Amino acid sequence: MATRSDIRNIVIIAHVDHGKTTLVDCLLRQSGQFRDAQLQGERILDSGDLEKERGITILAKNISLNYKDTKINIIDTPGHADFGGEVERVLKMADGALLLVDAAEGPMPQTRFVLGKALEAGLKPMVVVNKVDRPDARTLEVVDEAIELICEMGGEEYLDNFHFIFASAKEGFSTHDLENQSGDMNPLLDMVLENVPPPEVEPGDFQMLVTTMDWSEFVGRIAVGRIRRGSVKKGQTVTVVQADDKLVTAKVSSVNVFDKLGRVEVDSAEAGDVVALTGLESIEIGDTICQNDKPDALPRIEVDEPTLEMVFTINSSPLAGKEGKYVTSRQLRERLTKELDRNVALKVRQLEGGDAFAVSGRGILHLAVLIETMRREGFELSVGKPQVVQKVIDGVKCEPFESLVVEVPTDKFGPVMEMVGNRRGELLEMNARGDFTQANFVIPSRGLIGARTRLLNATQGTAIINHRFLEFRPVEGEIPTRSNGAAISMAAGKAVGFALFNLQQRFELFVSPGDQVYEGMVVGENSRANDLAVNPCKEKQLTNMRASGSDENIMLKPARLFSLEAALEYVEEDELVEITPSTIRLRKWLLKEADRKRKARLAVAK
Repeated sequence: MATRSDIRNIVIIAHVDHGKTTLVDCLLRQSGQFRDAQLQGERILDSGDLEKERGITILAKNISLNYKDTKINIIDTPGHADFGGEVERVLKMADGALLLVDAAEGPMPQTRFVLGKALEAGLKPMVVVNKVDRPDARTLEVVDEAIELICEMGGEEYLDNFHFIFASAKEGFSTHDLENQSGDMNPLLDMVLENVPPPEVEPGDFQMLVTTMDWSEFVGRIAVGRIRRGSVKKGQTVTVVQADDKLVTAKVSSVNVFDKLGRVEVDSAEAGDVVALTGLESIEIGDTICQNDKPDALPRIEVDEPTLEMVFTINSSPLAGKEGKYVTSRQLRERLTKELDRNVALKVRQLEGGDAFAVSGRGILHLAVLIETMRREGFELSVGKPQVVQKVIDGVKCEPFESLVVEVPTDKFGPVMEMVGNRRGELLEMNARGDFTQANFVIPSRGLIGARTRLLNATQGTAIINHRFLEFRPVEGEIPTRSNGAAISMAAGKAVGFALFNLQQRFELFVSPGDQVYEGMVVGENSRANDLAVNPCKEKQLTNMRASGSDENIMLKPARLFSLEAALEYVEEDELVEITPSTIRLRKWLLKEADRKRKARLAVAK
């Protein structure tokens, strides 16, 4: 079979914060192919607002660089486990993988996940030990750990021709000699040219698997993938093989190849090229585009099943429609359907009643990013407590379990053990690293809901927490829920300082004076386990006789403010998170106290 020696297609995979996007930044700056104005700031490929704010990669990105008369197509992937679906689908476009490993941390949970997916796709992994300039680097140990991991994951065949390199993306060098920590990234690129196989050119008619979807308000849907065989031309009529072998005829409006940071339009492209095609309106991820008269489908992309589910419904609070632009169930349905076109790890099903949807994803962060994107677009919605997705395997009800790695100062390890143990976590391994202890646990996914915030609080913010999906196992017993009840407003209006001053003695408050509240809204946390109705709008009664100086000075503690993820982890099953473009509120499903008491009586009667 012929190959194209002028192209290399590689994917960069790693655990979160091991330096993938920083490495791409370094390659871009050293290529000499860009103006300074094009390479402003850090993490250049993290172009989305949420990516810049959170400092993480959410969507996989394609770029290309020319090096020694060879075009290197580079795919940067997310490192967080919740966005593993992005990694799984783009591996189809690559012929080799650069596996980045932190020189101090070594292989982490997501390293194992992405390596396993790369080996399943038949990609040869080349290890890049990044951050070798760290004072706590243990570089040679990490190389040994990476080799052990490759063996453990079934990649022994690659060890006869195993390649690794040391690098510091921040300092801008790569080297095979650990004593010589200087130079540039050319040794890394040379390793890619020498050891990543060029794409094979299969004989036959045009065939391409769609692995990524993009969208433009000018041209509509954009199908991105790598041409497996044949060639495609601008204006060519093609056949799209969709799910269930449905055939659709379409015309390619334009053919674009990746060039540097963007795309350029070309008249035609051949096998081995990574291209973006426009004009195919009904295209979806996993479809195969073929020669018009010879449909031949490639295997559709398979991604791991979702592990977490939330209920998305319309905002039905008394304040609905005051801050958002999109508030109806029809608009919510259309937006979630649109998200399915490009988010392969997401699943949506409509619940009875028509105004609520069960949305399943890989984790709280995966779904929180979707919610945050929607609220910035002007949506108002309410979201229920995250629930794990259970399934029946061989007649046994099973739930997802995850591998949890916690690194924490040794003197703060006790609270970690206690909390993880209470949530049905099992300690597998514990290692000392200087003043820190790293512990590996297996824990039900249910036990992780709300655990991150509590672990950070218990360790004064010093814990480093990572987890990834492991497998489905038989359902464990009960896991403790929130131990404190809620303070629920019994009145509507604006919160008053006088009322909050009296309430703060027994409650941790979530609202400040002047905040709008309504009946059924959660305004604080009770110091005891029961819910309690309160009136945060009560004002001080005025009289015609008042002694000077008898009024007390009102000193209020700052209200507790929730981030979106913290709010989703905090709520219980009878509560909702109300999300608008400018506000996050907590509320009860049933706003009226009489309705909540009636439901409680019915539950006791059953």
